[in-house]
Amino acid sequence: MGKKIYIADDELNIREAMAAFLKNSGFQVETFTNGDNLLAKFLTEPADLIILDIMMPGTDGLALCTKIRNKSNVPIIIVSARDSEFDRITGITLGSDDYLTKPFSPVELVARVKAIFRRIEFDKAAPTANTLSFGNLSINIDQRKATCNGSPLGLTPTEFALTKYLLEHKNKAISRKELLEKVWNYDFEVDTRSTDYAVKRLRKKLEVANSNLAIESVWGFGFKLVLGAADE
Repeated sequence: MGKKIYIADDELNIREAMAAFLKNSGFQVETFTNGDNLLAKFLTEPADLIILDIMMPGTDGLALCTKIRNKSNVPIIIVSARDSEFDRITGITLGSDDYLTKPFSPVELVARVKAIFRRIEFDKAAPTANTLSFGNLSINIDQRKATCNGSPLGLTPTEFALTKYLLEHKNKAISRKELLEKVWNYDFEVDTRSTDYAVKRLRKKLEVANSNLAIESVWGFGFKLVLGAADE
């Protein structure tokens, strides 16, 4: 059976279009007219990925994203007509793995969904050391768990993949293009700032955990994981 995907969107034509394209690509899909019904179903029967609209009756998509993140690291894609920088940053900061602005091509949505699942499967299959550590940050590859200062660091699948890649290439400048290809597994041209938003979210988590690491921005290029100034 294909991966199970839940979709919450109050616009019937968009909801049905997303479901049709995903089903044609081999996924199991269940749709909901609001986020509250999706959450109720998810709590009793989890899905492999969730797609959320922001503006819906009842609990909006951003609030729902927060509720889901408090219970699960399931991949989440937000789709919305709201295209401001604030909305995008908010969506990614709250824990979504990607953000698509309406109107969008259902083909692109399917491509992004497949990229997320490829990344998860690649991380599981990739031969690597059981643990990776740098400074006071450590991740266990097999258990897909991260710790900072010895305390658990809750990471979404995207954050885990990003952290793993940064640890594997510590002290090296990594381009946004490389991150999109190697972490996000995008094998198509895409206009996205997912890397920037995910890095902002990971920086915040490291800061809260009192990490001695810093993710430096390399102007016009990408990012680099280094020991903080106090440890240099």
